[in-house]
Amino acid sequence: MATRSQAREAVAGLLYAYDSGNTEIFKVAPTLLEEKKIRNAQQRFALELLGGVLDQMHALDAALQPLLKDWDLKRIGRMERAILRLGAYEILHTQTKPSVVINEAVELAKAYGEDNAPRLVNAVLDHLAKRQS
Repeated sequence: MATRSQAREAVAGLLYAYDSGNTEIFKVAPTLLEEKKIRNAQQRFALELLGGVLDQMHALDAALQPLLKDWDLKRIGRMERAILRLGAYEILHTQTKPSVVINEAVELAKAYGEDNAPRLVNAVLDHLAKRQS
């Protein structure tokens, strides 16, 4: 059975695909998740995250942009942007503890992001979480 970490990893990949131009990703997401053996409760969790991020993307981007200081969200790498959006959605719209969300996002950034991605993801999401509390 898949873990929530694996579900988040899959969602980050789906968000990357969306950002790369695959705007129909939500329609094929269940099949792609099934191929990764993400089923049942974890698939529902993944689809809720994906749907939530896609529905709230403009609001998430608006929340993230001021936290990037001199960077433009559109100039950040697609995977880093996907991870930030996913983390921001979880912090702002779920009951998951921000510390868990940030840790998961940093691990994704270590695995899939550029060299400085873990630090960027940690700093931005930590700042967002502190604003929420």
